Amino acid sequence: MDKITLQKLFSLFPVLQSLPSPLQLQLDLQAEYLTFPQGKTLFDSGTLCKAFPLLLSGSIRVASMSGQGRELLLYRLQPGELCIMSSSCMLGRSSYPATGMSESELGIVMLSTDLFNSLLVHEPFRVLVFSIFGERIRSLMQLVEEVAFLRLDQRLAALLLTKGREIRTTHQQLADELGSIRELVSRLL
Repeated sequence: MDKITLQKLFSLFPVLQSLPSPLQLQLDLQAEYLTFPQGKTLFDSGTLCKAFPLLLSGSIRVASMSGQGRELLLYRLQPGELCIMSSSCMLGRSSYPATGMSESELGIVMLSTDLFNSLLVHEPFRVLVFSIFGERIRSLMQLVEEVAFLRLDQRLAALLLTKGREIRTTHQQLADELGSIRELVSRLL
């Protein structure tokens, strides 16, 4: 990995700076920096996790897809955050239960399964991974509660309030974020 990428990685994931020298060297030699265009599917439901992403730039949309083609936004991954789906699949040696797609051009450092497991031995990295699990589980539980207990008009109003004064989105995009269909969102709007 080049020096600039390594510096950016350390600035976004400061816990990696505390790695012992042999692990830092392993990270430098084995991690792979990749770029992906907007709209690229990075992982799909049912596929095995082959690498763990550390996002340096861009945004990844992680969603669950229904058999009818509808999707429910689970979360967005931003630079400096860890992907709970990838960590879950790595730790459980299982396939992805959701789809991840780039919302913009991405810069990612990919950790192989072996490298990810080596880093888990280092307590600060392990604590980071499991604390992200806790945060994401709480936000996913909040999503489940909203879908189960709030009316769609309430959820739509709350979503619109988070988008600021000027909203540049489509009815379909709003429906996707709410796990609904465009026609219902259009009617409510």
